[in-house]
Amino acid sequence: MRLPAAVLWDMDGTLVDTEPYWIQTEFDLAERYGGTWSQAHALNLVGNDLLHSGRYIREHMGIDRTPEEIVDELLDGVVRRVEDAVPWRPGAVDMIEAVRAAGIPNALVTMSWERLVAPILAQLPPETFRVVVTGDRVNQGKPHPEPYLTAAAALGLRAEDCLAIEDSNTGARSAEAAGCLVLVVENHVPVLPTDRRVFADSLAGLDLAAVWAQRY
Repeated sequence: MRLPAAVLWDMDGTLVDTEPYWIQTEFDLAERYGGTWSQAHALNLVGNDLLHSGRYIREHMGIDRTPEEIVDELLDGVVRRVEDAVPWRPGAVDMIEAVRAAGIPNALVTMSWERLVAPILAQLPPETFRVVVTGDRVNQGKPHPEPYLTAAAALGLRAEDCLAIEDSNTGARSAEAAGCLVLVVENHVPVLPTDRRVFADSLAGLDLAAVWAQRY
């Protein structure tokens, strides 16, 4: 039975369903500063590097805040919500544990910054993720391949031997460009099919070997 050398996890929308937290925080920001916002604009940001999102919000929301200030306020709002309740995606925690039990390392590859990642990881056993790559620790965020290449290198592996799990086109493009096979579990946005993407309706009860077999 062939299995990936590692599983590289996206976080927002894949491991945890925090996208509604981000969207509500964006609408709160617009109300606070007299800007305008829409659900369509919010969905355009799914999976993006946070500073890219900050620049987009400044332009399209029309508020007089720097991208860095926008990101800080977004993180404040989302962290508060996560500290109240972590919205795990169906089957995600069980799959992480199954991967660990099989002796395969998990890595987290997220465009969220470390201060949002920390309270989520605090709800999981220590060393759940062998490597954690956050958006504030890379020079180029998704859809650039750097985040996934960084995670694979930190594990001492080739990205081509790793399975990435994503929920957005932006994240899937990043993982694909790095060389990973991408398992896509759509959530808030549709994801386009390609030869390097395998689709599943849910992580619950997923057969990892069957997914990885589609690589060959």
